[in-house]
Amino acid sequence: MPVMRAAEVERDSMTRQKTGTRTLATLLLTLIAGFCAQGMRAQSPKYPPLSEYMMEPQAEIALARSAAPETVSGRATIKVLTASGYKVSAQGDNGFVCMVMRGWGAPTFTPEANRNIVYDAQTRAPICFNPVAVRTVLPYQELRAKLGMEGKSPGEITEEIQAAYSKGELPRMEAVGFAYMFSADQKLGPAGAWHPHMMIYTPYYTNSMLGGNAEDSDLPRISDDAGTPFAVTVIPVDHRLAVKARTE
Repeated sequence: MPVMRAAEVERDSMTRQKTGTRTLATLLLTLIAGFCAQGMRAQSPKYPPLSEYMMEPQAEIALARSAAPETVSGRATIKVLTASGYKVSAQGDNGFVCMVMRGWGAPTFTPEANRNIVYDAQTRAPICFNPVAVRTVLPYQELRAKLGMEGKSPGEITEEIQAAYSKGELPRMEAVGFAYMFSADQKLGPAGAWHPHMMIYTPYYTNSMLGGNAEDSDLPRISDDAGTPFAVTVIPVDHRLAVKARTE
């Protein structure tokens, strides 16, 4: 009997040790998961104050007009950013619309790394849409800006855009549209200025359809959202065609 009791005591002690070890391991895993979650939250980008995205109206008008040659932008409608979105500042008569996109004009799908440009309050992307792009691309870009101003993350913006497009709340991207981006004063995210260039809105195009030109080349290539309704082809033009913003 004494031998049996000693064995039972030893088994009971080992059981308590195993239970304690499992409990400690569970506690450690819980703590590690909590620290990881806190770290991920701490590293998540945050929007700067909206005021940092804003411009003085006359400077914004001048920058918007620098998106295209004066023969185009001089007769275009000009929109400027306000606390409630883009509003018409000057009415044109040629069907073009010029404005200064902010970081919210980042890609909706790809390149994925560029989607975080939404958080760059210093991005200034003067652009002048032709009449087709005014009907199709402009509403899409204005919705992206609205969602960004509401504090939506890149992933949430993508979800909202997909939902709006599938419900018919955005125009169908079925025709090729064009936009000028000739401004010498552009700031396209952290990369800063780039070539003056044309934006061609080529729904569902992929880079292979343009010959597979490299991303870092000066040849025509898909810059954003390849294979989707929002695919964009960029075509650089001569630097001498760049337009400087002129304030009155």
